[in-house]
Amino acid sequence: MVNKGNTASERNIVLTMLLELEKGKKSHLILNETLSEYGYLDKVKRSFITRLFKGCIERQIELDYIINQYSKLKVKKMKPIIRNVLRMAVYQLKYMPSIPQSAACNEAVKLAKKRGFYNLKGFVNGVLRNIIRNMDSIEYPKDELENISVTYSVPLWLVKKLSTQYSLDELKAVFKALYVTPGTFVRCNTSKASVEDIIENLEYNGCSVNKSEYLNEALIISGYDKLENLDVFKSGMITVQNISSMFPVIAADLKKGDLVIDVCAAPGGKSLHAAEKLTVLGGGEVISRDLSKQKVYLINDNNKRCGYKNIKTEVLDATKLDELVVGKADVILVDVPCSGMGVMAKKPDIKYNLDEQGIEELIKLQHKIVKVASKYLKVGGTMVFSTCTINKDENDTQWIVDELPFEKKIVDNRLFKKELFKGNELRMLPTMDGCDGFYVGVFTKIND
Repeated sequence: MVNKGNTASERNIVLTMLLELEKGKKSHLILNETLSEYGYLDKVKRSFITRLFKGCIERQIELDYIINQYSKLKVKKMKPIIRNVLRMAVYQLKYMPSIPQSAACNEAVKLAKKRGFYNLKGFVNGVLRNIIRNMDSIEYPKDELENISVTYSVPLWLVKKLSTQYSLDELKAVFKALYVTPGTFVRCNTSKASVEDIIENLEYNGCSVNKSEYLNEALIISGYDKLENLDVFKSGMITVQNISSMFPVIAADLKKGDLVIDVCAAPGGKSLHAAEKLTVLGGGEVISRDLSKQKVYLINDNNKRCGYKNIKTEVLDATKLDELVVGKADVILVDVPCSGMGVMAKKPDIKYNLDEQGIEELIKLQHKIVKVASKYLKVGGTMVFSTCTINKDENDTQWIVDELPFEKKIVDNRLFKKELFKGNELRMLPTMDGCDGFYVGVFTKIND
């Protein structure tokens, strides 16, 4: 990271972040660490850093497409610093109209010089001036799938794959939704305060609050500076959680005294939700597990504010059978590893790191985890299978009733404010109320 004592501009900070991304670090981790390190900056500067960093990743294919039209040296052959300086400038030119074109260009040239590329300042200036002159006449691909790929910066192979599962209009709507920021979803912990009291507290502290159209305890908030400074957050009255990932616990329809095992729990949203529900019901226990100490630390860290005593965390590989709990659980939550196509709005680098072989391996891993986890259920118990992907190949759960002792469990839509489930399934697209793309399937164990 840039040293705090450095007088570097916000653009220089973003350049450092983009270079870290090229080294393989995850975008959400880079962003969280940077905003923490530069927490002393005012809200406007932190917002600029966030938007420019995420924007350059979200629009990378389009930015490179534009640069390649006006540069003899193609983006892939450029030095990392230069290509990212150009990407940042072009993003500002196209998507940040409040920034004068001359400023975007001049600051890029200064940044190239600052990073030791004085001899390339003319190249940077020339490419950007050429783009500025032609910005309104850039031609995009005529082939429809290629056009979608460039316009929404989604790899062509992925556009082609999803076009076999969705209509092109649906696909465009999904990709367009990736660029909409609805606010922050939070779940009200009703064991600590009523939804009405939480809303009143948030509004008193200057937040804008909207109720979700799907769940009473889900809110969308905006207008705050730092979430961690809000009283309702510090006291554990709210938990940051996208509404899509609230649906599995609601659909499980927990009962007092239930034993819930969450086999792939980190960072712990569903485990905490289940613990909160059982607290309200008057009793029950959650066993919350994940693969590594680091992941389990995240669960424990997230529970510090909430302080639920009915949750036990354990390090365990979900593909390894734990004989001690075979046949003992009333509910198992199986949020399996997936491609993450439903959360590309939050983690835009996901789309560049996917490939067909990797997805096939993930599906095999999902099957292995489900087969092991299913053994923990009592006969008559409920399994909730979920993913945060819109890829239907990863959400094909027919095999569960074909190969395992399960039948589909019809979900009572009265648990929600709207009719959401079709039978035992819910498929959410990012076009719905700012939700993540998500899949939930609910099943009942019928024998051992």
